[in-house]
Amino acid sequence: DMSSPNMNMRDPVIYRIAHIPHHQTGDRWCIYPMYDFAHPLSDAAEKVTYSLCSLEFENHRPLYDWFIREIASEEDGGNVTESASENAPQGNGRLSAGISRPRQIEFARLNLNYCVTSKRKNLRMVREGIVSDWDDPRMITLCGMRRRGYPPEAILDFVGKVGVAKAHSVVDYGLLEACVRDRLGDTAPRAMAVLRPLKVVIENYPERQTEQLEVEIHPNHPELGTRFVTFSREIYVERDDFMLVPPRKYFRLFPGNEVRLKGAYYVTCTGYDTDENGEVVCLRATYDPESCGGSTADGRKVRGTLHWVSAENPLYATVRLYDRLFSVPNPDTGESFLGNLNPNSMQILEGCLLEGGMHSIKPGETFQLMRQGYFCVDKDSTPEAIILNRTVALNSSY
Repeated sequence: DMSSPNMNMRDPVIYRIAHIPHHQTGDRWCIYPMYDFAHPLSDAAEKVTYSLCSLEFENHRPLYDWFIREIASEEDGGNVTESASENAPQGNGRLSAGISRPRQIEFARLNLNYCVTSKRKNLRMVREGIVSDWDDPRMITLCGMRRRGYPPEAILDFVGKVGVAKAHSVVDYGLLEACVRDRLGDTAPRAMAVLRPLKVVIENYPERQTEQLEVEIHPNHPELGTRFVTFSREIYVERDDFMLVPPRKYFRLFPGNEVRLKGAYYVTCTGYDTDENGEVVCLRATYDPESCGGSTADGRKVRGTLHWVSAENPLYATVRLYDRLFSVPNPDTGESFLGNLNPNSMQILEGCLLEGGMHSIKPGETFQLMRQGYFCVDKDSTPEAIILNRTVALNSSY
């Protein structure tokens, strides 16, 4: 009907004829159905009752219904299987035996800020080497989220919280990250790692002595048991956990201050060594041998608790710190979207130290590194070259 206000109902293209070899069927076919033609008929043949589409297909629904209605014929015989909706298209004839009358329903797409969901634009980023592949942990693809360590249950939680709507809206990416934190916070085992190591020498701890200290696997699930970590005279702490001139209410290491080492002892910073550039390269400390486990007989309070790794047989690793791929909430601004890329979407840290008990970790395993965030062992990781991907930080910086 050339007078129809709906352009799709005037003179729709049903199929194309292309005399070119097909990559799967060769020269067997030259007729290729268009989407508007194939969609309703395949739905009917496959007994689809509801075909859920995004809102841009709303104007295509009359054509969808038209094909279903017109393909019905009196001479086909057979039984008609009506869809579950009273609004299903009604025809004058019958469809083939056992074929249902499907119904198309449109909903708004799931849009996330700081993301580009166009397959064409994501393909461009893959081809131009902006990301490593479709499973790059920064990509908003299922394989990318799997490689980054997002648990399937967290994605389902996110979809359930967002719900389904007809109105166009943009969902905050932070909601997805919050669902990931909630899931991993309850399930991920704990471990200690130092991403930017700074050596500490405990001068009153006996040389060449080590001991095995017992710490919990998960603080909220005692049924998971405990693990053992090695304590020694030389340990490593996070470089950010020391300051020469600390600000007010700084409870970590500085000259003269006492802190608690997680699962170990109280230590007091007594001095430090610097290199020729004046940079601190080693801390000197003493420990209280009566404070094992985090308490003392005199009951004194220590405000700061630090994670640490023993210098005895640590596990070296490369750590990738991922952030959002784009730096603005609405990056999908036409072909100029690449100008919105976040230059700090991935930071690679070499020479990170993991506690010795993590030698048996395998690709795909996820855990919480204390005070650092949740991490997943990358698929390219090997026992000789451990690679960790940060799944999500403990707290959002946005």
